[in-house]
Amino acid sequence: MPNASTMNNDNMRPLTIVADSNIASLNEFFNASTLGQETKRTVKIFAVTGRDINAQLIAELQPDVLLIRSVTPIGAALLADNNSVKFVGSATIGTDHVDQDYLAARNITFANAAGCSKHSVAQYVLTAILSLRPQYWQPSIAPVTLGIIGLGNIGSTLARYAHDLGWQVLGYDPLLPASNINNASLAQVLSQSNVISLHVPLTDRKDDANPSGSDYPTRHLIDKNALDTMPSETLLINSARGPVINAHDLVADIKHTGRQVVLDVFEHEPEISEDLLSKLAIATAHIAGYTVEGKLRGTQIIYDALCEKLAVTPAQSMHTLLPLNMFLWSELKAHPERLIKFYNIMQDDAALRSKLADGQVKGADFDQLRRDYHLRREWQS
Repeated sequence: MPNASTMNNDNMRPLTIVADSNIASLNEFFNASTLGQETKRTVKIFAVTGRDINAQLIAELQPDVLLIRSVTPIGAALLADNNSVKFVGSATIGTDHVDQDYLAARNITFANAAGCSKHSVAQYVLTAILSLRPQYWQPSIAPVTLGIIGLGNIGSTLARYAHDLGWQVLGYDPLLPASNINNASLAQVLSQSNVISLHVPLTDRKDDANPSGSDYPTRHLIDKNALDTMPSETLLINSARGPVINAHDLVADIKHTGRQVVLDVFEHEPEISEDLLSKLAIATAHIAGYTVEGKLRGTQIIYDALCEKLAVTPAQSMHTLLPLNMFLWSELKAHPERLIKFYNIMQDDAALRSKLADGQVKGADFDQLRRDYHLRREWQS
């Protein structure tokens, strides 16, 4: 167990936490019995909407801990005038909303929930593909080549499901060594796949103005040039980050080719234009990872990290909070017709389209869909 941090110097002072209210089982994980049982500290939680976590709120509440999801940008704009925050936990896989260099310079501990929803997102992608193209259940009759761009936790998990279904996988990830799934160039994935699924972080080009950028930037990775490389019948799915696809170029491409496109994330999220939404085969409100298991796993990971920071023994486990799960991957493979009972993705599509008004889905309505989402279940191996 690590040495007690400075967060424990004054055990009479409450441990103050500001948290995104959309973090699953927040109160069950973060309370005096799960965090203060060894230090006898009380715990005060202020749960607010993620987009309402701002510099004014932080200055007013002076929290020790920030617990966020992907909608809360973390950096100098939020924390420059604050000296109380010592830990930031993001219950999400992605980290493009967090300036980790800034946190490190301020000696603020950061933890994210890497891998927490890898099965949830992979199963979302499979559901989208098989809802639109049910013939792909039988690759011996309709051979399938799945192109995966980005082979981290989610992309590699998706590849395993694809292999289990008998699909060929073309994978591209320039940051990883060649392997049986990292086996193609970007050009090959774009030109030779029946389906392309994106699983990359959002990064900008590295240059003098942005030394922390990437040599392999992903912003607008899918633009007119990339779309022109894809056969018109290639299905495109993005459940990574919205700006990975140039929305203007995508609309033009669909108008020209009639391409089927599935988006769970959008370049100008949380607003979505009717011009884009009306052309998508499936559109959902950034909920690809929203399962009971994925959400609880995300909370568990940042809870365990905070316990390490506080030098206390974790006293809560997601397994005590999980209800019984009867959704089995083996059953679904044996009975593909039951897919809609495992996950009715078109219900989520309809929910998003129902929010269209005056030419767009407004940000408040998009956020409400996410906040009020009825969590589905992961399919168990």
